[in-house]
Amino acid sequence: MINEIYLDNSATTQCFPETAELVSRILTEEYGNPSSMHHKGVEAERRLTQAKETLADILKVSGRNLYFTSCGTESDNLAIAGCARANQRAGKHLITTVIEHPAVIETMHALEEEGFEVTYLPVDSDGVVSPETVAGALRDDTILVSIMHTNNEIGSLQPIAEIGRLIKERNPKILFHVDAVQGFGKAQIYPKRMKIDLLSASGHKIHAPKGVGLLYVADGVKIRPTLPGGGQQGGMRSGTENVAGAAAMAFSAKRLYDHLEEDVDRLYALRARLIEQLQGLDGVRVNGKPGRESAPHVISLSVQGVRAEVLLHALEDRGVYVSAGSACSSNRPHLSETLKAIGTPKELLDATIRLSLSVLNTEEEIDTAAAALLEIIPFLRKYTRH
Repeated sequence: MINEIYLDNSATTQCFPETAELVSRILTEEYGNPSSMHHKGVEAERRLTQAKETLADILKVSGRNLYFTSCGTESDNLAIAGCARANQRAGKHLITTVIEHPAVIETMHALEEEGFEVTYLPVDSDGVVSPETVAGALRDDTILVSIMHTNNEIGSLQPIAEIGRLIKERNPKILFHVDAVQGFGKAQIYPKRMKIDLLSASGHKIHAPKGVGLLYVADGVKIRPTLPGGGQQGGMRSGTENVAGAAAMAFSAKRLYDHLEEDVDRLYALRARLIEQLQGLDGVRVNGKPGRESAPHVISLSVQGVRAEVLLHALEDRGVYVSAGSACSSNRPHLSETLKAIGTPKELLDATIRLSLSVLNTEEEIDTAAAALLEIIPFLRKYTRH
């Protein structure tokens, strides 16, 4: 049997065993509906409260400002569409970048059909938007800016704090949303300090189960709920809460943040180790900024002369799991808008893979993956049609 080396952690992560045990215990023993008034309900409600307190402590905010959703996509939708519709009397201009996750881009497109105007900002060759570019796009009718913390394809880090500062200097009423799905669990993110009004995160990117997300909403932010129903979570997000998912997300997040500095250092070391071993290969380039200027867990490799899908399956045959670009837009073949935006040559748009690490990866796994790439890429190039 082939030993698995999982390097697709930006798509999803393996649940921590302790987190999975917690989920099992809640589902089988503490299974009450948190809206019920009996003991089982109170027990479940207590779990939710504890989860919010844990996550609030990590973000240095109040638990009353946190809402559980089904995923990062729902959090993005609620933040952007909910705020746009609630604040449209003040203006109908929105700002984002061309390299955002589809959860943001497609929500913006939907709002354009409702009459909103969206400015899509360019990024530089490393995938970074300048704060000055954001500030220059602000208008009197701008009501919301949405910028991701960490790009899911190439790992570029946006200057969130500086962008937040410039937005609020221009107009404190302009809302600032940050999609932190790839950054939460790998970086310290403090919404109040960074002038963030809304922040999205996801459980399955941080070793918790799929099916739970988080949205931070600052005090005073007007937001129109997108799910009418029973009025749970103060009416912000109706629907019976995923108690096990919320508890699991908080548990995994605390485990990561309790050891954040040492884990991030190790991830950067693993990232550098893999890139260093590939430097002898001709026609292979790493997208994004080098070293600690990029995210610790994402490596985007463009491989001249080898289609990404072919390389992905060749690695899979060796038990190494990576993705072709991003796995977040379904499994349908598509050319990455992020790669286009950073000026990737046309012949490399379909020749780029993403390796993404987690705290569970080891040096041995990195060395094995690098050895596989060093062997497979020259072999596949022999069969490439010119």
